[in-house]
Amino acid sequence: MTQTASASPEDVTAVEIHGRLPLLFLLGSSLLWLVLGGLLALVAGIQLHAPGFLAGCPVLSHGRAEALAESALVYGWLANAGLGLSLWILGRLGGEPLRAANWVGVGALFWNAALLYGICLVAVDGATAIPLAELPRGAQILMVFAYAAIGVGGVLAWTGRRRPAMYASQWYAVAALFLFPWLSCAAQALLVWSPARGVLQAVVAGWYGQGVWTLWLAPLTLAAAYYVVPKSTGKSLPAYEFAPLGFWCLLFVGAWTGGRHLIGGPVPAWIGSIAIVACFLILFHYVIVGLNLRGAFAGGSAALRLVSLGLLAYLLGGLVAAVTSLHGISEVTQFTYFDEAERQLAFAGAASLTFFGAIYYAVPRLTGRPWAWSGLVRLHVGLAILGTLLLVVALAGAGLAQGSDLNNPAFSFAMIAADTRGWLLAASAGQALLLFGNFLLLVNFIKSTACPFYAGDRVAQSLRPAGASA
Repeated sequence: MTQTASASPEDVTAVEIHGRLPLLFLLGSSLLWLVLGGLLALVAGIQLHAPGFLAGCPVLSHGRAEALAESALVYGWLANAGLGLSLWILGRLGGEPLRAANWVGVGALFWNAALLYGICLVAVDGATAIPLAELPRGAQILMVFAYAAIGVGGVLAWTGRRRPAMYASQWYAVAALFLFPWLSCAAQALLVWSPARGVLQAVVAGWYGQGVWTLWLAPLTLAAAYYVVPKSTGKSLPAYEFAPLGFWCLLFVGAWTGGRHLIGGPVPAWIGSIAIVACFLILFHYVIVGLNLRGAFAGGSAALRLVSLGLLAYLLGGLVAAVTSLHGISEVTQFTYFDEAERQLAFAGAASLTFFGAIYYAVPRLTGRPWAWSGLVRLHVGLAILGTLLLVVALAGAGLAQGSDLNNPAFSFAMIAADTRGWLLAASAGQALLLFGNFLLLVNFIKSTACPFYAGDRVAQSLRPAGASA
């Protein structure tokens, strides 16, 4: 079914030799946060259909468990993995050893330390109640500075590239490096330090929540996809001349779609109308991405299979966002579990599956040898696909049932809870499958990176340009 990618000595370049440790630290940290976040997400999911679960533990009350899980998965798993893969891609495409590796390592250390500090404060004192910004303001400030230190390596790899041509992977990776600090600082200023009043606060929160996906995590995801697909297939991307249009469409239109989460809420009607228009305009971006990366669906290695499924989830998520923004449909799906289904389709489907594939492709080249246990690769791929599918479908089913019942005045809250309980049980089962599969990936990663590195490093040393700084 799957085959793991191995690396010949020629595949281990100077980028891996001189940037290996900070990159592996970022990837290893991401997998630790993935397992921790998955465990917390499972706890929060169980509490939806079994409210008495861990009811005597205030640290793991539903609100805190959900905030802890979201922070660990977004800023721990997705951020670390996306940054590590993007720096590796920028170094490889730039044709130079990764510079400022010490800055990257220190920044990664402080990023994870600040995240751990913030999560501990959330567990003890509670979250900010702002989606995707639950961490206290002190931790968020530290994370911005740590992110800037990590980004130094990517910016130097981009500005000091030996090849004048730029590829789509570089566009998306560099955009993500620059846009997140701007997003985070703007959100902190308007939501934490000097909070906006009234309706404006909800508008800013919606803008930030959507921006985290369309202006940060989606570009990191596409940077990995645009690199792995042509490398794995050995073919040029079709319709590549349209790729710049898709890139700029995402950057200019993406954040405007955030208002769709406020449709039906106490906000001006024009905000929802602009969001609906933006949701359909950005379909142009999804069409271009689908045309460029359709070669991924040809199948092949485990890496390519996961990236293709992540791409499918990404395209489906864009279509679902446009359809559910329409007033007739949002009357059923808005403010229900369906919103969480869309979020999981993006985070657990598009981003996570793509990052899994990119990690399976990158790690053999970072270590110079194949994965330690190919059987665990196959098992993890199967569990990741099955768990993600079950989680998204179950939450979507719960959302549709909930929305339909809420629009019927004859249904009480107890009846609505009974109608959604079966779906939520299935969603918890999906979370459990993901947690087990991700734990296997962590074990395989530790085993694959714990042994001495490949002797092919001598070959890569010869690729180092004369006078290049380590």
